Amino acid sequence: MQKPHRMGFLGPAGTHSEAAALWLRGWLREADTEAPVRKLVPYPDIDDVLVAVERGEIDSGFVPVENSLEGAIRVTLDVLAHTDALAVVREVIWPVHNELMAHCKAEDVRKIYSHAQPISQCRDYLAAHFPQAELVKVASTARAAKIAAAARPEDGIAAICTARAGELYGLTPLAHEIQDNMANATRFFEVARRRDGAAVASGDKVLVICQLDGSRAGSLVDVLLEFSRRGINMTRIESRPARTQLGDYIFFFDLDTDAGEEMLEEALAAVRAKCMWLKNLGRFPVLTAKC
Repeated sequence: MQKPHRMGFLGPAGTHSEAAALWLRGWLREADTEAPVRKLVPYPDIDDVLVAVERGEIDSGFVPVENSLEGAIRVTLDVLAHTDALAVVREVIWPVHNELMAHCKAEDVRKIYSHAQPISQCRDYLAAHFPQAELVKVASTARAAKIAAAARPEDGIAAICTARAGELYGLTPLAHEIQDNMANATRFFEVARRRDGAAVASGDKVLVICQLDGSRAGSLVDVLLEFSRRGINMTRIESRPARTQLGDYIFFFDLDTDAGEEMLEEALAAVRAKCMWLKNLGRFPVLTAKC
């Protein structure tokens, strides 16, 4: 019998991360029935997942990296930038469905709990339908569902969470699909240790992280031109403080691999020569969930 592959995610059960991880587990089993079964392991925070991968406590971690409405998940980017132990195995694009759940009636809601991201994703809906409700941010949507489940109807507590979380904790739906944009989606990375051969040789994207000399005018433009003149499409650029001194930044580039291996390697060599340091977190395929 094969040893199960242990994959960490932001828990507890009922989070968007768990829902996306469950979908990935099913997709991988359909794609390769000989692959090890994936056992999902919940962690209380995103950085806990990534640290557990680094330490070898789990085989991989499944973490959010960007939401289409609210932007980058900073903790994921910061950990990836400051470690040499991790590589990206694959990306999953997950459509986000936010539900309002409670034991009370909608007209009795006085407090609404959720993770900071769903609260922001549902800002317009909440302002229109629950302008007087207190919005309380907690560690996860599943945690919000547990709080709402433990409350009495007269407490007037509701949660923004997944439909699965509502079912797990016995909540009643008050409203479906309350996100402000129906195209709301979150990108997840599956991340594993480099020494386990996590970086794959082919895939749709490459993630490159580097630090430029911010004191030199045009340093970012010089890097972008190296990609452009070789026909390499950059699908995302993000910057984060380098945590060294004020004004120092780290840049994250998502690159398409359509230009071919030779052009990509040539560009990365040229960019590396213009950076203080550069990390290539590997090629990886991109999967879009249908749900």
